[in-house]
Amino acid sequence: MEIGVPKETKDQEFRVGLSPSSVRVLKENGHAIFVQTQAGIGGGFTDDDYIAAGAEIVPKAELAWNRELTIKVKEPQAAEYQFLQKGQILFTYLHLAADRKLTEHLIDCGTCAIAYETVEQPGANKLPLLTPMSIIAGRLSVQFGATYLERHKGGRGVLLGGVPGVKPGKVVILGGGVVGTEAAKIAVGMGAIVQILDVNVERLSYLETLFGSRVELLYSNSAHIEAAVKEADLLVGAVLVPGRRAPILVSRELVQKMRPGSVIVDVAVDQGGCVETLHTTSHTNPVYVEEGVVHYGVPNMPGAVPWTATQALNNSTLPYVVQLANLGIKALDVNPALAKGVNVQNHRLVHPAVQEVFPDLVS
Repeated sequence: MEIGVPKETKDQEFRVGLSPSSVRVLKENGHAIFVQTQAGIGGGFTDDDYIAAGAEIVPKAELAWNRELTIKVKEPQAAEYQFLQKGQILFTYLHLAADRKLTEHLIDCGTCAIAYETVEQPGANKLPLLTPMSIIAGRLSVQFGATYLERHKGGRGVLLGGVPGVKPGKVVILGGGVVGTEAAKIAVGMGAIVQILDVNVERLSYLETLFGSRVELLYSNSAHIEAAVKEADLLVGAVLVPGRRAPILVSRELVQKMRPGSVIVDVAVDQGGCVETLHTTSHTNPVYVEEGVVHYGVPNMPGAVPWTATQALNNSTLPYVVQLANLGIKALDVNPALAKGVNVQNHRLVHPAVQEVFPDLVS
């Protein structure tokens, strides 16, 4: 099969769909891989690295896109819509619940669009291709939050770990899944006061085995959210509803009650975000101030650490890519987890969660 790897065009997105080591595996399986020139340079992978692994370097995006299977990291941007076509398999993060225009275009063009974030293994919310980036985003959320708490960055001037004689900063995390857990690890490591709120009591019990009394674990309801958010120096949104838009848990009125210079980092922004006042930003312009609070809404946070993120992502995606390359569309029949990743196929919106968001697009 011919496999294309275009260079990412989303702002400051330096990850790449396939690393040279992944290309080598696919080449050993008898496939032809076409990598757009400089596609991996931001992650530390040169064209020569790809050539040594067996890829052909192509000078233009269309020469990478115009293949049976296209492997990316982020959803196609508007300028890339022209490359989407019938008979093509697209394997990437899509997050369609927050992007009606892309959803409509994928339906119109007939591409078979498989989303990393909805590939689901048997069990409760086992999302193997979302997990590695969730780990990175969770860890970065506190790292970035701590930076923007600095006064010259617009924050309150709070050191999360405090110092002897001065209390630490407070980190409130909405959601105790992978993102929330990883955020808590970093916050605890920094010495902050940490609270996690979640609606899953079993998950809270599990988190107690990880953190003991070092993290305050609360059932997520409106009263607890209001009390916690008002006292937060750093609020991390870590709410995930697979395939659906994130619910709004923090209203504008509640943001108004936060202390001036507090920071909000919403990792769920690529699914719409769980904070009413938060909208999508970019690595180039990552923050803005609203209601006196610093808002960080970059949807591709792991793109800031592309060397780590590309390899972590490939470790999880490669088995599925190999199966798609070897079997084509028939891979969906033999791998139920991969089949659940299909969002659009044969001009139809097929993923149940995305159908709920856009019922008028269901044929």
